[in-house]
Amino acid sequence: MNILFATAEAVPFCKTGGLGDVCGSLPVALVPHGIRPTLVIPGFRQAHKSGQPIEPTGIEFEIPIAGRSVVGLLSKSYLPDSDVPVYLVEQPDYFDRPELYREDGADYNDNCERFVFFNRAVLEVIERVAPDTQIVHAHDWTSGLLPVYLKTLAGRNVDYAQIASLFTIHNLAYQGTFWHWDMELTGLDWKYFNWQQMEFYGQLNFMKSALVFADALSTVSPTYAKEIQHEEHGCGLEGVLQDRSDDLFGVLNGCDYSVWTPETDPHIARPYSSDDFVAGKAECKRALQQELGLPAIPDLPMISIVGRLADQKGFDLIAPLIPQFAERGAVQWAILGTGDPKYHKLLADLAERYPDQLGVRLEFSNPLAHRLEAGGDLFLMPSRYEPCGLNQMYSLRYGTVPIVRATGGLADTITDATDHSLSVGTANGFSFVDYTTDALAGSIERALSLYRSPDAWRRLIRTGMNQDWSWRTSADQYTQVYGETLNRIGMVV
Repeated sequence: MNILFATAEAVPFCKTGGLGDVCGSLPVALVPHGIRPTLVIPGFRQAHKSGQPIEPTGIEFEIPIAGRSVVGLLSKSYLPDSDVPVYLVEQPDYFDRPELYREDGADYNDNCERFVFFNRAVLEVIERVAPDTQIVHAHDWTSGLLPVYLKTLAGRNVDYAQIASLFTIHNLAYQGTFWHWDMELTGLDWKYFNWQQMEFYGQLNFMKSALVFADALSTVSPTYAKEIQHEEHGCGLEGVLQDRSDDLFGVLNGCDYSVWTPETDPHIARPYSSDDFVAGKAECKRALQQELGLPAIPDLPMISIVGRLADQKGFDLIAPLIPQFAERGAVQWAILGTGDPKYHKLLADLAERYPDQLGVRLEFSNPLAHRLEAGGDLFLMPSRYEPCGLNQMYSLRYGTVPIVRATGGLADTITDATDHSLSVGTANGFSFVDYTTDALAGSIERALSLYRSPDAWRRLIRTGMNQDWSWRTSADQYTQVYGETLNRIGMVV
């Protein structure tokens, strides 16, 4: 099968979150399944600074945008250590910017126009270099108009009606909603701007458009696929998703063990495996404590946190617990991330107040993220919602026991350490259900109690390290979903 991936992010070219990890890893994992993938991404400044070799193709095209023609170019690269081609849509006015979507805390005011151009440019890639495309696999709102265009536009050299579309929801909360007059930018007939198709409370909605027009839908974990069909997590689109429930598949993301494995990680103080993790993690913990300016106390549990500093990630639960545990001297905290300015200030103040208990880095650093995974004893992810989550999978591999809220992909990957699950050897972490500080504190206390039983703690770690959350299973499931997608337009594999 020939699958064209349309995505705004793909590591190592450009990334702000898990979308980039998925789209940089899944295509390569699909190749052994007989899939021939092609990626199309915007030519962001970040992509050109990634260090990846990028060459011009000499292909130039024009896209009609609100009565004028905008010129674009195509460049080409490959995903590392593969033959998977990556085409970059070059348009400096749209994509040569410091960030991908927003700057100084505000979205770029022409995001609709930028990604209309990108979606139309993907059609140009199909026409010019990938006419044998059988399925367009579009990812998140930035590619949300592609299913619409495939259903409503006529191709010059390609019959778009013969191309199926699969749309993957990575985070339903980010929908790409714009002023209704931006419909003019899309080049689509206004007849599609109605409550059953592209309109959402008077606005143009890229996400809703994809949910309505795509031949099949997927999201990044089985539990999240169920959650988004209900009001709490449906973000206003639960009715649309209920209507499409037969076409919605939940496929858990995988972990790229070529990057995230302590046996070969170049960023950590000492490599280790499930056979020698006790000494390896001890050395990594000591090095991390030194790097963060924390006292090197071997037996004091360390809780690591990596990610966006936002309420969605549970920081409204975490914030009041840090001083509570710090006053007792019960744990050390290692926190890496950026996000809401209120948490920047709060964490900076707490780090100054508790310098021996809290190490904070308000930045994004991939190497340091690896060291927090290796050096921590526990990894905290008390998310309000979490479509899939990848850090809990990284943590399992690194022997850093996750504490999570049982939502989305966190519920699909972490088995709570109860007396029964510990006795039968299925426990790999700690989880809680109620989104409360007390529930989170209770799970931390349970983890600290087990930490004081070295043999049981090591069995828990070894269980997690020996589990396989690689892309192998996910790629097999996506291959099946592609077959189902083609069936929906009457095509057979």
